[in-house]
Formats: sequence, structure tokens, C-alpha cells
Amino acid sequence: MADDNVKPRITLVVSDVDGTLLDPEKNLTPGAPAAVRRLKAAGIRFTLVSARPPRLTRQLLRELHVTEPSACFNGALLIEPNGHVLHQLPMRTADAQIVADHICKSKLDLWIYTPSDWYVSNPIGPHVQHQEGLMQGKATPLPSYDMSQYHVLKLVGISDDYNAVKRAETELGKVPGLAISATRSSDYYLDVTHADANKGEVVLTLSKMLGVPTDHIVTIGDMQTDALMFHKSGVSIAMGNASDDVKAQARYVTKSNTEDGFAYAMEQFILGATEKQPVAD
Repeated sequence: MADDNVKPRITLVVSDVDGTLLDPEKNLTPGAPAAVRRLKAAGIRFTLVSARPPRLTRQLLRELHVTEPSACFNGALLIEPNGHVLHQLPMRTADAQIVADHICKSKLDLWIYTPSDWYVSNPIGPHVQHQEGLMQGKATPLPSYDMSQYHVLKLVGISDDYNAVKRAETELGKVPGLAISATRSSDYYLDVTHADANKGEVVLTLSKMLGVPTDHIVTIGDMQTDALMFHKSGVSIAMGNASDDVKAQARYVTKSNTEDGFAYAMEQFILGATEKQPVAD
């Protein structure tokens, strides 16, 4: 690892959305737009990678004037700023069926995301109403548990029993032969995608697509899904609201998303003076 007191050469910042650019109320943190403008003025490109579907990143792309490709569903879908699909990686039908069955067996609600639709097993379940507000539309009740009927980009297990969600994540990781990536994007969301649809692979894909060496890329996030991209980039930054495990996998730790941690990180570790501290005050 490079000396922390030497300012790295950075040409691309890849940021998580929820818990990083957004505060707990899902609003863009106050300093984020100006921080992104400063990055661009310094010749540093910027983009998003999120577990969200495209319709929930569209407004952010506009507000932050993103001109680079961005990733949705943790990388199962790569899109241009105008929404044009560059790449998609659906789950194998057999894998999707095993995962869906396991989610239901674990007593978690099941959500299915396809390129155009969102299905839920329990329309009055936890977090559905909130997600409907974000999506500006009602969820579609799940018509069938036969995964061969869907073009599955992401499956989600939902529960406010955080331990149950964590157990389901651990158990899915032990099922042999599955080509999946199963990680929690929050305490109550277990995101499952194709094995190559994860944020680490997104960094490698963007590196090739944009001609940017991985050691010139900064990644920033707050969840275990983001730690996957920390290991593929030259500089990694964990949010102050991240767990200790996630923080331990990052090069730097910034302030929380209630303290404008994204903007602080860009100024302190990327745009600011070369004298850096590994952990924010």
C-alpha cells in the first residue's frame, strides 16, 4: 500500500448512494453537489454504483450532472446517463429459484427486480410502502414463485429481524454450486444477484470501459456490498456510519452521512492537502 502521506493520482470516484451520498431520510447530503463539481473542476470523473433500480438513481444522476456510465442492482445493470442499457447480467434461472426458495424458507419477504418490474411477495410487508414512495408507483404482487417466468436481475430478502437476514446471507454463502453474490445492502435488505454482478466487478468494468487504471480509482461506501469495491480500487473510503468491519477494509474513514461525510472525504482525502489522516476527527 502507498504511503498515506502521498497524494494518490486519482481520475475517477465511484460512490455508493444510500448511506453515503444520501442522509438517513434519503436526501442528498448538503455538500455533495458542490463536492462533485469540485471533483470535475479538478479533472476527476464521477459516477454512482447502487443496489437501487434505475428509476431510483435517475434524479441523482441529473442533480449531480453525472456523465459517466453508472451501475444499478449492484452491477447487474450498467446504464448511460440517458438510461440506455450498456450491459445487464441476469441471474441463472436455477440459481434464482434456489435463492427465492431459501428466502421464503427463512421467513423473509421476497422482492424480485426485472429490467422493468418490481414484484413483492407481501404487498403490506415492511419497507414496501416506503419503497413505493421512492418508486412513485405501487409494487406488483408476486404472481408466481416460479423464477423461470422472470428475467431476474436482483432478488431481495426483506425483514426487520436483522439476525434472520444475516443468517440467510450466511446460509446462502454455503450452498454449493450457486453463481451468486449475496450481501446485505442494509440491516434489513439481503441483495442477491449474479456472482459477477457486484460492486467489485463494477470497478473492474468501469476501469476497462473508461480506460482508467484501478489504482487511479477512489471508492466510497458504507456497507459490506461496498467493501467488495474497496478491494478493487486504489483508494477506498468508508463512511463514519459504516460498521467496524467495513471500516477495517477501507484505507480511510470519513465522517457519517449525517455530517456530510462524502463532501468531507472528497476535500480531506482527494482534493485537499497531501497531509492526510486515516480516520476523520
